[in-house]
Amino acid sequence: MVGEVLSGRYELEELVGTGGMSSVYRAHDRLLDRKVALKLMHEQYMQDAEYVERFRHEARSVASLSHPNIVTVIDRGEHENRQFIVFEYVEGENLKRLIERRGPAPVETALELAIQVARGLSFAHQQGLVHRDVKPQNVLLNGDGEAKVTDFGIARSLDVKHGMTQTGTVLGTSDYIAPEQAQGQPVDQHTDVYSLGVVLYELLTNEVPFPGENFVAVAMRHINEEPPSVREKRPDVSPRLDAAVRCAMAKRPEDRFQSMEDFCHELQVNLAEAQGTLVSTPLPRRRPARARRSGPNPWPIVLALAILIAVGAVIAYVLIDRAGDNGAAPPSGGSQGGAAPHVVASTAYDPFGTGGEHNDKAQLATDGSGATYWETEHYNDSPSLGKKGVGLVLDAQRPVQLHQLGIATSTPGFTASIRAGDSSSGPFPVTVAAPKTVDQQTQYTITGGGAHRYYLIWITRLGADYNTARINEIDAS
Repeated sequence: MVGEVLSGRYELEELVGTGGMSSVYRAHDRLLDRKVALKLMHEQYMQDAEYVERFRHEARSVASLSHPNIVTVIDRGEHENRQFIVFEYVEGENLKRLIERRGPAPVETALELAIQVARGLSFAHQQGLVHRDVKPQNVLLNGDGEAKVTDFGIARSLDVKHGMTQTGTVLGTSDYIAPEQAQGQPVDQHTDVYSLGVVLYELLTNEVPFPGENFVAVAMRHINEEPPSVREKRPDVSPRLDAAVRCAMAKRPEDRFQSMEDFCHELQVNLAEAQGTLVSTPLPRRRPARARRSGPNPWPIVLALAILIAVGAVIAYVLIDRAGDNGAAPPSGGSQGGAAPHVVASTAYDPFGTGGEHNDKAQLATDGSGATYWETEHYNDSPSLGKKGVGLVLDAQRPVQLHQLGIATSTPGFTASIRAGDSSSGPFPVTVAAPKTVDQQTQYTITGGGAHRYYLIWITRLGADYNTARINEIDAS
């Protein structure tokens, strides 16, 4: 096939990968003069209507996903009755090859990669798609270290009841397969959470958690055995991260993180704490375990081990819960329902200036990366702002009474207080923490003020060595 031109446009240059259903080539797009990746269905499946529809389904599904951590679909077509899909070409290697080449990843690197994958999958879930085959082979890395999820070939809509892959059909790669998927049960976003938990385990240990001689042996281990501890192989991994991996790999979907977004947020907190840019926050509580629904089980051996599995699940839950408590105890009172508040930076607040300063960068103060930041404008008369102040608005999603607020900055020395109000556009009449000079890492204790949805980091003076103030990361509890 190399050298052949498809649809008079795509010249196949090199075979870069092959799978059970298709092969992937690097190709040259003659029309736009660029490299692309072209997935071509194997010839033996041309007459199989189900495989053809599955292939077309992938193109339709991924064409609706536009996200920096998802490989973009460019085109779809047929060549001599063979289906093909054209993707953006990612110059680099897949995550599996990186693991095999480098071995266990540093904790921060593993978290950064897992967060990128989680962001892409979370976006797909929001669009109604579950990937169902999350594995390091399906994560491509470009030269800048950016991770992109690919191969949505067995993705399934979250809201369809009668699609082309029904309950009872086992699809996916056994090393990363979720228990419910291995048993042919319905899948949802929790299935991808499980598989990403396995990927993170492998990133940290250079091993899959449940090796075996064949698909069935591995799948049965996923169904029956509790996830091993990462810390047994990597003592430098924190108890909190170990607990997060176990939570993602819980046997029952309802015992895992409630969504990929929740899992991503927990990974961001772990990364920030590993980098020393955030104060400790409580490990999110999992929902109480519920009784398993009754119904036929296609794996009879599971029935014989049901009691042992239930006992193991309870023990694992207690251990995970205690591990979270050892990391940091939840504050008493405060947020409604006892849950840790999820505070995000939403916009800048500049009532004495233009009305806003770098509003589009506000979210970078709570993206979990200490390398990104929101900052004020640059002031030539530093350290004075030439006005009463400027600030960054934090949204707690609901009225809560914060107890602590931590700030990490790469421009230490600026002065800021913490205020509170009930509108993102102000005013913020309640001062809940007095002004102090912000060092590289500074923690405010919030006193009184009651419950508010919006909090403001109010900056009144810049550091002597800088003409701007940056907020790299924020943590609240």
